[in-house]
Amino acid sequence: MLKKIAFLALFCLAGLVRAEGGYETLSPAQPVQNPDKVEVIEFFWYGCPHCYSLEPSMVEWLKTKPANVEFIRQPAVFSDLWGKHAKAFFTAEALGVTEKVHADFFDAIQNKKQKLTSEDDLAKFFAAHGIKDEDFRAAYNSFMVDAKMRQAETMGARYGISGVPAIVVNGKYRVTASTAKSQDNMIAVTNQLIQRESTAK
Repeated sequence: MLKKIAFLALFCLAGLVRAEGGYETLSPAQPVQNPDKVEVIEFFWYGCPHCYSLEPSMVEWLKTKPANVEFIRQPAVFSDLWGKHAKAFFTAEALGVTEKVHADFFDAIQNKKQKLTSEDDLAKFFAAHGIKDEDFRAAYNSFMVDAKMRQAETMGARYGISGVPAIVVNGKYRVTASTAKSQDNMIAVTNQLIQRESTAK
């Protein structure tokens, strides 16, 4: 049990490497989905208290983010447990209800201490948000969600993610609480990088 707790604590810390300027440069840089936009990816895990504490700042940032920013939430997958929560996220995405359930899923895990790992438990959670059981199960077991899961399992290595929360800007820069010197400063560093990339375009 102690080893498991230590493992989760390690991966829930947002990076261990200090970096100049509040960020680390990815090498090689990763391709973005839309070259016309500045891509911002947030790597997170619903079971991570640091991700949960960052969420209010992310919500406020999303209200004022520049129009040229393409924002992507990306659940990290470092274990089977993380994978179960990631699959719930991708199921919500497939059903088009991400914004409807995202905050409540965080709350259920962090505050209500619900596990929400089995298909049946997740079906009940989604049902409480107006999703029919058959619709949930169809999405949960769909090829689309399976494909997203396979992709998510490789994303951490591609972007050099060692913990969450972590933000990647335009496939070039990685921002964590360690590189930004604090979790509160992550958004400020991200905005600076967005400005840099916007000017470069």
